[in-house]
Amino acid sequence: MELRLDQGGIGALAAELRRRQALGRSDVLNRLFDYLAAASEGGLKPKEFEVAAAVFGRDAGFDGAQDASVRVAVHRLRRKLEDYYAGPGRDDELRLAAPRGEYRLVVMAREEAEAAPVATGRRSLARLWPWAAALLAANVLAWAGWWATHRDGDYGAVRRAAPWAQVLGDQRPLLVVVGDYYIFGDLDQATGAGRLVREYGINSPADLDDWLMDHPEMVGRYRDLDLFYLPVGAAAALRDVLPVLAPKASARDQVRVITASNLTPEMLKRNDVLYVGYLSGLRMLRDPVFAGSRFRVGETYDELIDSRTGRRYASQEGGPVDGQASQRDFGYFAAFQGPDGNRIVILAGARDMGLMQTAEAMTTPQVLKAVRRGAGRAQAFEALYEVEGMRRANFGGHLVIASPLDSARIWTPPKAPLRFPAG
Repeated sequence: MELRLDQGGIGALAAELRRRQALGRSDVLNRLFDYLAAASEGGLKPKEFEVAAAVFGRDAGFDGAQDASVRVAVHRLRRKLEDYYAGPGRDDELRLAAPRGEYRLVVMAREEAEAAPVATGRRSLARLWPWAAALLAANVLAWAGWWATHRDGDYGAVRRAAPWAQVLGDQRPLLVVVGDYYIFGDLDQATGAGRLVREYGINSPADLDDWLMDHPEMVGRYRDLDLFYLPVGAAAALRDVLPVLAPKASARDQVRVITASNLTPEMLKRNDVLYVGYLSGLRMLRDPVFAGSRFRVGETYDELIDSRTGRRYASQEGGPVDGQASQRDFGYFAAFQGPDGNRIVILAGARDMGLMQTAEAMTTPQVLKAVRRGAGRAQAFEALYEVEGMRRANFGGHLVIASPLDSARIWTPPKAPLRFPAG
């Protein structure tokens, strides 16, 4: 797309962004912005090594093939500019942009900027995922369709119970959201050895870019590999849940399967949502789930604390296995109304055992009846399920608590930010 350089306007627009602190508090990002704004206003087009020397203090030995600091920072700056102008109430007729493949700023009309491709940086599996999600959806939904015609009698009582009855009776599409996790590579350039890293505070390629901005010494070592992973227990949980939803799955375009990293606020409003995964993978569902809950998260998502009694429920599955000793895990089940009158169902576990056994339990009539007794007539309710097993093999479980959720708090912004462990 043709970009036009407006030398007279760059300084004014740059000053406005500085005044509004549009780039946040990152010293590196602000230094880069100031340097590119001054160079561009003077009609200059700096080279990568010139940016490296002026902003990052690199010497004449700078090698862009080995040191990606400049490219990472410019990518981050590009995203910051796009996010600023896409914010609520922003209708600026002229906007600053950082064109790809160059180290400068340009002025663009609003129409041009909105039509330009959004900066996505490195490819992520979140964007490469659709083919895999389609394959998963085709298999599980086709299988569910078979159950709809062959095993209806076995699931009739479950389908008539809450919350499954509300989901099956709703005309909205159902979005099955599977909790996923981002991993990146750690490459030791000296030895050529590498490993995969799961860091709780880094949950996307964009998060990795942000982290590298604050830790430039790791640029070139930590790399986006386009990798996400799903918990093993999610597949077993879907095996138990999808047959219950078979009547809806048999209708065209009524059930979709996506990962939690692809869930958007708009999807959350338009669809009924079923989350299947670990508690730590809830992502944007975390705040509404725990805002009205009697539970709060402990030091990690392996522990839930009952705020009413102070009792702690800690999973043992994440720790070492002591010989043949069994381990304890917990599952969490909740159902409540979404932001637009839709239904949201959470089926989660601290780890695999809790997730798998809770999915099995919450698709049996006896356990659902016990949950409804504990929750009374509340349309928003939650349940904690305790599981005993070893190495993902479940020996059994029982319902610990079932109670109403405080529905008035679920979608009400908290007075102070809710704090959760990273993950």
